Amino acid sequence: MALMDIITIPDPILRKESAPIERVDGDLERLIDDMFETMYDAPGIGLAAIQVGIPRRLLVIDATRDEHAAPNPITMINPEILTLSDEVNTYDEGCLSIPEVFAEVERPAEVRVRYTDRAGNLQELDCDGLLATVVQHEIDHLDGKLFIDFLSRLRRDRIVKKFVKAARNPVVG
Repeated sequence: MALMDIITIPDPILRKESAPIERVDGDLERLIDDMFETMYDAPGIGLAAIQVGIPRRLLVIDATRDEHAAPNPITMINPEILTLSDEVNTYDEGCLSIPEVFAEVERPAEVRVRYTDRAGNLQELDCDGLLATVVQHEIDHLDGKLFIDFLSRLRRDRIVKKFVKAARNPVVG
């Protein structure tokens, strides 16, 4: 397994829509393993392939936050949201592609998602709470959307401007 570089804004690839995956094979399984290693190392609870420069419909999630709980890694290939609840939850979201930025985002509290697992089997999963938020956040990545798109235009523009400035003036250490 290998750590991968996580792409940050303002890189335009993050706004690209990801293409479907046609087959599960050894290359895809290695990518999945590398993505989990990268996500855990970051540390994060979700990572979409586009965030490591691969515009394919793949994401990895482990929404287990309790250090005493067993990990619960979930791989979703070609995920698709089937239903969204009318009830909403608000979470303080962050993103590995927008480091050190957090904001409250309101999303449906429950979702039903269909996806192919890493063994190539079609699955459906009912998600609520934090898992529902993470699934929606990561699928947004596959569609070229970021959590800052849910913020006011002024706040979003300030965040992007900060990252554009940092990209022009990298810190040398």
